[in-house]
This record gives sequence, structure tokens and C-alpha cells, in this order.
Amino acid sequence: MTQVPGSWRRAAAGARLLGADGEVAPTIFAEMSALAGRTGAINLGQGFPDDEGPAEVLEAARRAIADGQNQYPPGRGTPDLRAAIAEHQERFYGLSWDPGSEILVTAGATEALTASLLALLEPGDEVVVFEPFYDSYAAAIALAGARLVPVRLRWPGFQPDPEELAAAVTDRTRAILVNDPHNPTGTMFTAEVRSLVVELAERHDALIITDEVYEHLAFARAHSPIAAIPGARDRTISISSGGKTFRTTGWKIGWLTAPAELVTAILTVKQYLTYVNGSPFQPAIAAGLRLPDAFFDELALDMRAKSEALGRGLDAAGFAVSRPAGTYFTVADAASLGYDDAAEFCRALPGLAGVVGVPLSAFVTAEHHDEYRSLVRFAACKRIGMLEEAAGRLAQLAGVTR
Repeated sequence: MTQVPGSWRRAAAGARLLGADGEVAPTIFAEMSALAGRTGAINLGQGFPDDEGPAEVLEAARRAIADGQNQYPPGRGTPDLRAAIAEHQERFYGLSWDPGSEILVTAGATEALTASLLALLEPGDEVVVFEPFYDSYAAAIALAGARLVPVRLRWPGFQPDPEELAAAVTDRTRAILVNDPHNPTGTMFTAEVRSLVVELAERHDALIITDEVYEHLAFARAHSPIAAIPGARDRTISISSGGKTFRTTGWKIGWLTAPAELVTAILTVKQYLTYVNGSPFQPAIAAGLRLPDAFFDELALDMRAKSEALGRGLDAAGFAVSRPAGTYFTVADAASLGYDDAAEFCRALPGLAGVVGVPLSAFVTAEHHDEYRSLVRFAACKRIGMLEEAAGRLAQLAGVTR
């Protein structure tokens, strides 16, 4: 039997992807999607949209393919996309970045995050992460030989306790990883929390790595990057992508902005991961980033309407619901329906209501599993008609408890 190298075994274990026998275990997302496929249930488990991106963006990709932009692009990304990213950051946030040295195009935000952690962490370093967290974080930190230090976000508001955050950040902390707007909870961190992150990073000379892929799907208030806070720019790696904003998750065009010396360090790792990717999709995402303000405004309004449609169905079913401030996601508590185990509930839900969700415990460390045991994440990134159908199905649960 082929032996799994220790570093990869650590990463798989960190993401809870290895079973007891050392074989790769299916993720809860794969399990729930397969369950939806077998039962015909509406899949509100995985966070991918079911409608197409803007016509201008799709047409730009077709045109690039027809024009022969099908070979390797430059290692840092095409000059036009890097220019568009710089224009976007200045236009929306007042942040100025040099396209030549302070921007790097990656194979989605996941590669940007992984390359950053591999480049900037040493074995034994600590990374402070807000829990629940996107599952690749644990794997990338483990692969780097570092230690994940969770700071819990508690139901129903999912804001961290300032004292717990301050205690978690020490001189051993190499990076604070911030996902805002936040997957899986849908929360957005308060100005006080974001300022505290910067203060703690300065005090302990830590980096800040931000995952901002839902930046244009914030609907409670406008997104503001941590890099825009005074004192944060020179120690922050800001990561985003076009997948969520332009409904092109399969294209995997991401990017990061950071001071030049950090970008250079990350590039040394990134070039041995994917090297480059998505040549004809890079001009298409550049076109998307230059769309008028009305597109981005409508995107947030559309996400709000979808989130509210899902929320109405969850309310009618009798769930306790945490109202999201952004992202695709809404978290609901199945305990009010008599289920204290969300994993068990999610496996039963297709038969109960013809809908699929995922347990929030899939996004937490083992030691904190019980704190999130009854919570379920639902995704609202579907057509409004499908969400209304899902809401109607969920409403059938009203008054039905175990």
C-alpha cells in the first residue's frame, strides 16, 4: 500500500479527510450533495450558484478563447487583470496597489490562501482562526506544520469575544486569518473587532490574512477591508476572487494584494502549485471588475432578497434563525425542531422536507463540536423560484418535532 507522506497526512487530518484506516473519507459536502442527487432534494448544502454570470463577462471569455488566449499567461497574472484589480481596490476601498509588484493572480482564493500560508509560516507557528471556518484553512495550516488556534464565534450573532481573541494572539502567532464576510455563518465583523485584530497584530508583530471572497455579497452594510484600517496595510495579505461575484466558481480566478516583499515570497510557492491558470478567463474577470456600480449594487440586493426568502421558509418551519449580514449562507438551529444533532438531522431532512443542508459542526475543531452540534448551514445562492420552493417544503416541518 502506498504510504501517504507525513505532511500530506497532517493536512488531510487537519481537514478531517482521512478515515481511521488512513483512506480518504468523503466530506460532508460530498455526502450531502450525493444525498440530494439520490433523493431529488433541493441542494442548499454546497455554496455554488445555479444561474449564469453577467453576459459581458461570459462573452469576454468566449472572445479571449477565439482570439487565441489559450496558452500560459504571465506568472503574476495578465497585466490587464492586475490593472483591473488595482482599479477595483482604489475604486471601492481607496487602496492603492502597484499592479507590477503588489498583486498576484491565483487559481482561486484557495490557492492564494494556501500559497500564503506555505510561504509565510514556519513549523510550530500559530495561526489564529475564527471558528467555524472554511474547511481548507485547517488543511493548509497543517500542511505548513503550523498550529491552528481557534477563536469561537457563538450563536446567534457570531461575533468573537474580545477577551478570548486577545488571549489567543501571542508572540507565537505568525498570522491572524480573517474571513469577512464570513463563511459559514454569514456574519460580518464589527468595526471594533476589526480594529482589535489590527491592534493585536501590531502588538505581536503578526501578519493578517483576509479572505474576502464575499466582499460584494455583503447586504447589511458595505464591506470594508481590514487593509484600509490605519496601520494594517503593510502587514496584510488581502485575498478575493471572481467566482462568487461573477457566478463563475468553476473558473478559479483569484488574487491577492499585499506589500511587494510578501507577494514575492508567496509567488515563490505559488509557481510550484499551479504555476498559472485560466488564461482566457483572466480578461473576462478583468471585464467584470470594470462593470458599473449598478451591477455590484444589484448583486448585493439580489443576495439580500434570496437570503430573506430562505429565512422566511426557515421561520415558517420553526427554526431559530441567525440573520446573515452577507454571503450565501444562513445558519439555523434544529434544536427547536427537536433535533440536537444537526448531522443526523441533515441526513433525515431530504426525507422530511426534500431539502439538503450541512451541519455547522463540519466547520469546527473536534474539541468544540458540541457547541455547534444542533446548528445547520443553508445556502441561498439559488434562483429565487427554487428558494421559494425550498421555503415551501421547509414550512411543512412546522409543528413537526421529534
